[in-house]
Amino acid sequence: MDRTGFPLEIGCFEGNTAETTTLVPIITAFAARHDLTDTPMVVAADAGMLSASNLTALDDAGLGFIVGSRAVKAPIDLASHFHWNGDVFTDGQIIDTVTPRHANAKVNDTTKRAEPVWNADDHGGAWRAIWAYSAKRARRDQKTLHAQEARAKAVVAGERAARSTRFVKTHAGDRVLDEAALARAQSLVGLKGYVTNLDVTVMPAAEVIAKYHDLWHVERSFRMSKTDLEARPMFHHTREAIEAHLTIVFTALAVAHCIQERSGLAIANVIKQLRPLRSATITINGATQAFPPEIPPAQREILADLGIKVAY
Repeated sequence: MDRTGFPLEIGCFEGNTAETTTLVPIITAFAARHDLTDTPMVVAADAGMLSASNLTALDDAGLGFIVGSRAVKAPIDLASHFHWNGDVFTDGQIIDTVTPRHANAKVNDTTKRAEPVWNADDHGGAWRAIWAYSAKRARRDQKTLHAQEARAKAVVAGERAARSTRFVKTHAGDRVLDEAALARAQSLVGLKGYVTNLDVTVMPAAEVIAKYHDLWHVERSFRMSKTDLEARPMFHHTREAIEAHLTIVFTALAVAHCIQERSGLAIANVIKQLRPLRSATITINGATQAFPPEIPPAQREILADLGIKVAY
């Protein structure tokens, strides 16, 4: 049978289940349902998945992963670079190196200028780490740091309420500016890290970065579901009702993506153009007459792209 469409897998778990532990079961179920068990799969996720147990679980399941790293790990991963070059980077510079799987492990030899090239056989206690420097990101980070520094100084001076403010520490009972933490943060501006278990022969560093940045599609889907589709929380008490609600929301999201692909327009634009189209049914003296909407050429083109036939 000729089947059209695209594969989709959804699932739900109890509320006390950590979301980081639901990823592997969903992916393995997806692969089994769609006969993809022998197909290499790569998971891209943000830094929320960055923990030794999560990455090990993905690796043990035979899955590739690309996970965002945290800037605080840069001095460990880039120990050789900082030792030989300080915190000087060039715009667009990419450094392919390794990162320890556990905080107490040491995998970088600062006596060597060259960063170690990761492979699974030689670095069993480490993952591959890729760091990229962007002057544009550095300017954005500097702006954020300046704002955080100003808030910290205001707290120290008693001009702002004392909260959990970055770069503020307590010394001898007084709040003081954490100069060391501020200097450390300054040395890391412009850096973005990525952790993966994909060998360089499988995926070059630039491609790893590009694939990670494709996560914006996922973020756009969340925004789309909340704004354009107006999906709102529903409080259900049975598993059947919860699964039904999830199915409806994700089906709407899948249909919206399909509409965007076929029309080449954002779903908000499609809704805005098609919403005014209304048909009317009028009954007079027992006789009923239906009047189709007057569809302008632009809207007819959208409907044609969606495979909807319109009578002329």
